[in-house]
Amino acid sequence: MPTLLQINVTANWGSTGKIAEDIGKLLISKGWESHIAYGRGNSQSASHLIRIGNDFDMNIHGLQSRMFDNHGLASKHATKSFIKKIRNIKPDIIHLHNIHGYYLNYPLLFEYLKSWGGPVVWTLHDCWPFTGHCAYYDFGECNRWKDGCEKCPQLRSYPASYWADNSAVNYLKKKEAFLNCPNLTLVPVSHWLREELSKSFLYGYKCEAIHNGIDISVFHPCGKNKDKSGRFKILGVASVWDERKGLNEFLKLRERLNDDYDITLVGLNKKQISNLPSGISGIERTNNVDELVSLYSNADVYVNPTLEDNFPTTNLEALSCGTPVITYDTGGSPEAIDDRTGYIIPRQDVVSLAKKIEYIHENNPFKSIDCRKRAEDFYDKNKAFENYINLYKTLI
Repeated sequence: MPTLLQINVTANWGSTGKIAEDIGKLLISKGWESHIAYGRGNSQSASHLIRIGNDFDMNIHGLQSRMFDNHGLASKHATKSFIKKIRNIKPDIIHLHNIHGYYLNYPLLFEYLKSWGGPVVWTLHDCWPFTGHCAYYDFGECNRWKDGCEKCPQLRSYPASYWADNSAVNYLKKKEAFLNCPNLTLVPVSHWLREELSKSFLYGYKCEAIHNGIDISVFHPCGKNKDKSGRFKILGVASVWDERKGLNEFLKLRERLNDDYDITLVGLNKKQISNLPSGISGIERTNNVDELVSLYSNADVYVNPTLEDNFPTTNLEALSCGTPVITYDTGGSPEAIDDRTGYIIPRQDVVSLAKKIEYIHENNPFKSIDCRKRAEDFYDKNKAFENYINLYKTLI
């Protein structure tokens, strides 16, 4: 029986935690043994769970990151204890996801992986592995990661540092730790990130892009409720709304649309909701999937004016519910759609964004069936994650 060990900051929670969980479930159905090691999250899983460290360790790691900008360099004891467990498990493949998140010491982990020598798959959900600090750099328009970070312009972004700038040292430490790992295959979740990797110090590794998938049996068209007002419904969804996710873009958009349009944003906090202008309705983050499916299905268009992103799952969820998508040309976000399912707008071009929304309202150029079919053809998680199994088989 082949054995898979996945490592991720969360277990069965959040986008990356659910991806690891679904990969584990798929492998178990095919006779594999599945383990997931994690820093925090859900204690329920189809896989065998291994927690790395504890809450106290994570808090200390977070404090050190904020003071010394040394994210991923604490948690030494927790990582050493975890490595002993890896030796007992004896996995055939180790699959990394987000190894950042205040729970793991990456130099110690990669020192072990290099000595182990077995096949390692690393799914990159963001850019942290090849920068000196940040997880994304688009918003800050920074290209220092290409040849060595210093004087980081985004110290206050995740993983935030409020005192020291250790980006130059971090860059070199990551380069030393991550290079020369035998049998390492990188899996960016977008073609955009694959292109970015080719410009980074990780360019020499085998690289295979695999898009994320969703449960299309859960996210499905459920019929539109009649709106007596007859207004055109615009939807935006995020787990956390800030400038990077496009909150200010929605505020600017509201000023350019007349009263024929309603905007609903899901995932806002109470303070943000209280400050919304007329014409924008706010909903706090919901764990009720049925409610979210209803919101997607009843929207006339899903708008994602993100300023930093890799391959946002919300685009896939909207398409799967039969709703066309308009996204800014940011990261891998445009890869979710084609000319039959949505529009791509230059970043921060609110004028063009408003015009496309008005055009959809007046001309109805997209069909729900086409949006759903794109999700079925390309973003069914069972098909998407089957690509990992095929990759594993080539590596064992």
